Amino acid sequence: MTTSARANWQAIGDAIKIGAPVIVAEFWANRRGESIRVQFYEFEGTTLLDIRKHYTAADGVLRPTRKGLSVTIRRLPDLAKAIVKAERMAHELGLLKVQP
Repeated sequence: MTTSARANWQAIGDAIKIGAPVIVAEFWANRRGESIRVQFYEFEGTTLLDIRKHYTAADGVLRPTRKGLSVTIRRLPDLAKAIVKAERMAHELGLLKVQP
């Protein structure tokens, strides 16, 4: 990503404010009823990307755990690069099999 593109991305991330959390993706983490949720939410006027495990409470509702990862939107390109690099390295190390 060029410097100007990164600056534009940061400006957009700082300018757009959301109300309620916006779920980007969610998938089951295990058979115990825990999921991994990726979402945008706003905290103290800053929009963040949050990646957090959720558990199924006694009432059947998914509730967030206390631990997770939240990053400002302007750091999203860096996080995306790190994830792509981790996937590539996992393939190279034989930790992740090629999916059909």
